[in-house]
Amino acid sequence: RSHFWAAYNRVAEEHDDEFLDRYKSDMDTMLLFSGLFSTVSTAFIAAMESNLSPDPNDTTHALLTQLVQIGLGNFTAAGSTPVAPASTWSPPTATVRVQSIAYASLAFSLLAAFGAMLCKQW
Repeated sequence: RSHFWAAYNRVAEEHDDEFLDRYKSDMDTMLLFSGLFSTVSTAFIAAMESNLSPDPNDTTHALLTQLVQIGLGNFTAAGSTPVAPASTWSPPTATVRVQSIAYASLAFSLLAAFGAMLCKQW
């Protein structure tokens, strides 16, 4: 009877060691690719970030146009209140959707890396 359990333990340990080695290498690969994907996603997000805010040159241009109108004595064209084109600006819907998808993909990539680290330490 003890011979059976000794053989069983040996085979089980070999199987478990092979299983753990295989999944440990899989987690290493998952960590590598999720890290690379997170890096690329972050670069794209940083490049697209400027599309979510109004162009400050538009405000400067509108205010300079108003100053020129006042300087020329054309008070009716200049208006009584300063022009604020940024207050009516909103980002395009497509840009918001693309940014949302990019942030979601970054979050899932970081979640995958976190899960891989938990698996490796377990």
